[in-house]
Amino acid sequence: MYLCGQTAPLNEAESQLRAVASRKTKKKEGGAKRAQRASSNVFSMFEQTQIQEFKEAFTLIDQNRDGFIDKEDLKDTYASLGKLNVKDNELEDMLKEASGPINFTMFLNLFGEKLHGTDPEDTILNAFKMLDPEAKGYIHTAELQHILMTQANKFSAEEVRQMFHSSNIDSAGNLDYKSLCYIITHGEEQEE
Repeated sequence: MYLCGQTAPLNEAESQLRAVASRKTKKKEGGAKRAQRASSNVFSMFEQTQIQEFKEAFTLIDQNRDGFIDKEDLKDTYASLGKLNVKDNELEDMLKEASGPINFTMFLNLFGEKLHGTDPEDTILNAFKMLDPEAKGYIHTAELQHILMTQANKFSAEEVRQMFHSSNIDSAGNLDYKSLCYIITHGEEQEE
């Protein structure tokens, strides 16, 4: 799609919409419940069994058992796997991927970003804003369906239906894309 000469944000939004539509439909059809934790949205990104597996991995890497993964923990983990020639700058680069000390919550955040491949909320929101030049905060479902089914990576009718099923749509057929962006990046509707 060529709006204002920009296609990348729309393609990114398309892939995010496909993922959330599929995930939300499965959940509403009785899929596995996601773990909830009030203090962090990262726990809602994974099922309880996944969180337990990540905890086990974290514990294996946290060699000194201080609750944080540091350079020495990484070095010891590599050594236990038989790789003794890991350079300090490689380890430091790994640690720099986190925005702070790597405790278990940060560890989950890092994996959540990698595994779910979700763009930041503002990137997805900006892609939708391209379709809303009057900045109303919504886009009519007929217009969005036409765009998604005819441009770039075309959605199927079923994928569009799934996305609409997990979206807030008013009686006039307007989809609240800000709410949808929140669902895509956080996995749940925002509490009001």
